Amino acid sequence: MPSLPHLDLESPKDGATGPLAVVVSQCVEGSSLVEAHSHARGQLLGVWRGLLTLGTEFGKWLVPKVHAVWIPPGQAHWASVHGQADAWSAYLRPDACEGLPAQPATLRISALLRETVRRLEGLDGEPSEAMRNLLELVVVNEVRSLPVEALSLPMPTSAPLVRIAQGLLAQPADERSLDAWASVANISPRTLNRRFPMETGYSLGAWRQRARLLRGLELLAEGQSVTTVALELGYCNISAFIALFKRTFGVTPTRYMRNA
Repeated sequence: MPSLPHLDLESPKDGATGPLAVVVSQCVEGSSLVEAHSHARGQLLGVWRGLLTLGTEFGKWLVPKVHAVWIPPGQAHWASVHGQADAWSAYLRPDACEGLPAQPATLRISALLRETVRRLEGLDGEPSEAMRNLLELVVVNEVRSLPVEALSLPMPTSAPLVRIAQGLLAQPADERSLDAWASVANISPRTLNRRFPMETGYSLGAWRQRARLLRGLELLAEGQSVTTVALELGYCNISAFIALFKRTFGVTPTRYMRNA
């Protein structure tokens, strides 16, 4: 995956003064990586079309069209693009970030926020300061009201469990048992069974299933067929993958991507 350290979308829109909210958009072609960086401002990262993945030391977050990821000020993060994506960011002044999540979070965006971001992005000429200030205030207030949704994959914090998580991320189809993974991490199965939920909020089995589904979204966004994705993720029964996907996201993989 090519690296894009200077992608315009990720140019810092920093500063404790200036506009309350700054909106930037960027069209990205092909699978690409934005290197790890941070901003003095808070950032809400979304897409008009396509799919992004955002990562920090805390985990990974997917960014489909009806969601956006909130990134607190100063939080180091990276992003990867799967296929073509039209992405947007709203950078909020630090004093406007009070009361917003202290950790990255996936938020379901409202129609009002979407249209206000478009309006701010498309302002031509010299709009009145009052109009711009009003739109920026709407963005900030809408971000504060958005519900948090579970499109994240929390990473464990201890070195043995990080080793397991990295192994599963590298090979989502890996079917090794809890006992086998405990051996990889050089800990007892009982310790693994106890500590993994403590550090991630999920059992090892649930975390692996979640990792597969989120990876499946990425592969689908890159244009792979449902059958290919299911097989790559280790599902011998394609119908089982489709049923799990629908149970998790509310629609089948094909319909999900049609709406993306």
